Amino acid sequence: MNPALEFRDVAKTFTLHLRGGVQLPVMGGADLAVHPGECVVLGGPSGAGKSSLLKMAYGNYRCDRGQILVRDGDTVTDVASASPREILSLRRRTISYVSQFLRVIPRVGTREVVAAAGREGGMAAEVALARAEELLSRLNLPERLWDLPPATFSGGEQQRVNIARGLIAERPILLLDEPTASLDAQNRAVVVELIRARQAAGAALLGIFHDTDVREAVATRVVDVTAFAQKRAA
Repeated sequence: MNPALEFRDVAKTFTLHLRGGVQLPVMGGADLAVHPGECVVLGGPSGAGKSSLLKMAYGNYRCDRGQILVRDGDTVTDVASASPREILSLRRRTISYVSQFLRVIPRVGTREVVAAAGREGGMAAEVALARAEELLSRLNLPERLWDLPPATFSGGEQQRVNIARGLIAERPILLLDEPTASLDAQNRAVVVELIRARQAAGAALLGIFHDTDVREAVATRVVDVTAFAQKRAA
């Protein structure tokens, strides 16, 4: 089976322009493949490059060397060299990303925030609205909050909105950056169920989970990114 997402010899260095252009190497020679139905968890200490790998796969960061190959049906796109238009197209059809932070248009209600993500993924308006309500209910967001903007919510509530946005369109690749970090045990269990459902449907998942119970529940394998960081000196 061909991988849905593959990193080939990926290297990343940050330039600290406010520190006289100091170079901060993050990783070099990262090789990793994620196949449909897998949930690959990135391990390693803070600063080893876990979030950077996710952001490079989503096109938020550019890599300095290598390829990041995303399979979209019979088409393979190299995110490392793709145009902004191609990256936006992949985000609509192929890649979902749940970050640690919720960034949405202010004053837009929560239900519409989630439903809009579904419409952007190709869902019909009524289907997206129904699926948004289903996810918000399942993630224990009270219905009385659905028409309020998520900026008024607690951190845990905002993260549940973020998870609903990332899962609504059911794209074949899902990137997860600490999705359960601010959730209680009940809601962590719900997220585990949703992740397992995406795996069972054949999605390829790449994530970071600092909650040991969640990591053990969802990981098909754990990849220690310090091996990639060690290559930066090579």
